[in-house]
Amino acid sequence: MNDGPIGVFDSGLGGLTVLQALADLLPAEDLVYFGDTARYPYGDRRADELRRFSDQIADLLVDEGAKMLVVACNSATAAALTHLRERLAIPVIGVVEPGLRAAAKASRSRRTVVIGTRMTARSRIYEDTAERLKLDLQLEVLACPGFVELVEEGRTDTPEAVEVVHDRLAPLLTARTDTLVLGCTHYPLLSRAIGEVVGRHVTLVSSADETAFEVRDLLERMGWLRAADRPGRRVFITSGRADRFAELGRRFLGHRLHEVRAHAWETSEEAKRGAGQRAVGAS
Repeated sequence: MNDGPIGVFDSGLGGLTVLQALADLLPAEDLVYFGDTARYPYGDRRADELRRFSDQIADLLVDEGAKMLVVACNSATAAALTHLRERLAIPVIGVVEPGLRAAAKASRSRRTVVIGTRMTARSRIYEDTAERLKLDLQLEVLACPGFVELVEEGRTDTPEAVEVVHDRLAPLLTARTDTLVLGCTHYPLLSRAIGEVVGRHVTLVSSADETAFEVRDLLERMGWLRAADRPGRRVFITSGRADRFAELGRRFLGHRLHEVRAHAWETSEEAKRGAGQRAVGAS
């Protein structure tokens, strides 16, 4: 029995959608979340940079006692998932496979659009994964720069958000497309604007719930599920300002984040400039 927490990381706030799904499905599990807000967005980074960032974050979460790692970021999944699985002694789960499996279940026309960052689109990870899993889907992958920034700046429910989403998505969607995969964990936080643009005939697919089910199944197989005798602890770490992370995290999750602390990357001047207070309690 491994009683450690589940480690979850993302470039910023987007992975909170995955963390919430894990908390809902596995309320007794301890969760430690790292948001690399000092170095977001990841979508325009090089693959070697993202592997280095992922190594740094993975080491930090392993030091926190993580028994499993969830890469709650599509860009980092594309660049570093295989690398992390080869390097770490703990299980590592990404978000691409769960999202595609959910799309395959939901789509009737088999025509599916995936929206993500430039990094995710360039990597062709969705096309390659769909082929490897032998999923009967006609995929079109679209990069949507600017979406992550809307989330990280707390501008998800604004007329500007609808305008940006419309400019990116309207030319692509056709009557035959019935499924839209939110191929970035930030994007579910824009689901209201996205739904307004694409209409009711298109099903929005988030990888969050499917990823949580995959985590639960793996914990069951390994005998690592915690007994439901107490609620799990939730710890949040950010490379940016802890107070800002706590404020936006409370807005997105709908409840206060009790334990938030900041971590400055000592070797990165870029990260140092973005790091804020060492720890705050959200109130």
